[in-house]
Amino acid sequence: MTRELPVGSLIGSDLPAPAHVLAPRLNRHTFWCGQSGSGKTYALGVLLEQVLLHTRLPLVILDPNSDFVRLGEVRQGVAADAAAELASRDIRVFRPGDAVRPLHARFLQLPLRSRAALMQIDPLVDFDEYNTMLRFEDEMPHVKDGDLVAHLRAGEGTIRQRLATRLENLGVADWDLWAWGKRSITDDIDERPDAAVLDLGGFSTQAEARAAALAALDHLWEKREERIGRLIVIDEAHNLCPPDPASPVDRLLTERIVQIAAEGRKYGLWLLLSTQRPTKVHPNALSQCDNLALMRMSSPRDLDDLAEVFGYAPMSLLERSPGFAQGQALFAGGFVQAPALVQMGERLAQEGGRDVPVPLR
Repeated sequence: MTRELPVGSLIGSDLPAPAHVLAPRLNRHTFWCGQSGSGKTYALGVLLEQVLLHTRLPLVILDPNSDFVRLGEVRQGVAADAAAELASRDIRVFRPGDAVRPLHARFLQLPLRSRAALMQIDPLVDFDEYNTMLRFEDEMPHVKDGDLVAHLRAGEGTIRQRLATRLENLGVADWDLWAWGKRSITDDIDERPDAAVLDLGGFSTQAEARAAALAALDHLWEKREERIGRLIVIDEAHNLCPPDPASPVDRLLTERIVQIAAEGRKYGLWLLLSTQRPTKVHPNALSQCDNLALMRMSSPRDLDDLAEVFGYAPMSLLERSPGFAQGQALFAGGFVQAPALVQMGERLAQEGGRDVPVPLR
């Protein structure tokens, strides 16, 4: 059994020495950050590949930029044994509109608060509409062919008609996200594949991407009493867990992530939050992270905030962050034996997203 995950080599050691992350300590929340161009996403891929190779910990990856959609595609030149191991893992990638694995969720199985937020219904301001939705719960199994608008139109009462009109005006019922009787992402999550990658970047609207993320996180929280260990990777976490969420859906998403950060560890729901800007992530989620991976970060404000939140990271090492080369990182917290500077290793799988090169004549 491999307890140590190889992620690269130590910087500053007299002799070449491998750098490791302690697999058992991924049962704490992890914060992964680095400014644009630092190699943050590539480095995160290195860790996730090692988790896939050496643990049975299921990954649920919320991927807003389609960076991990090729996680199961092995690169040329990778050692045959590692390539075979990675290729044998059950890695499922879900994309909007995909013919094989479309990213679908069930609108009617979302919690009431989430459905109301998607319809921009406030329980106190729009109390009649919300109350009608509350009393509609018993009817949901009887909606035919997923045609919620038609079901509401067929009923009596002006409020039901207003709900149908609201759905039509917002276009929510027509989103490609909804399964309407087909397989949902939650069905796959319950089967515990080695990795479930949700390609949120494939949606045409930000609202659908947020709804897909909310559906997955709501489901994981509702199933928390099963106490199945999972690593929930949220890339570009500032988009889903900002300190000042604006829309009702953004507020619910932030609330759910903060709730998982505060209470999820004992249920086996472990977050890995990745971002370019620590100050753009809700502080109540940030402060719950016991592991830190810091790549190049030039902003003095961000470094000051990191020093305040992550007191276990030596200031002498934090201060070196602005000078890190691409692919270099500071690892601190419970998932390493001691704080260390690391040169990240090579990826095994293909990168999903790359920088666009400057065209030369």
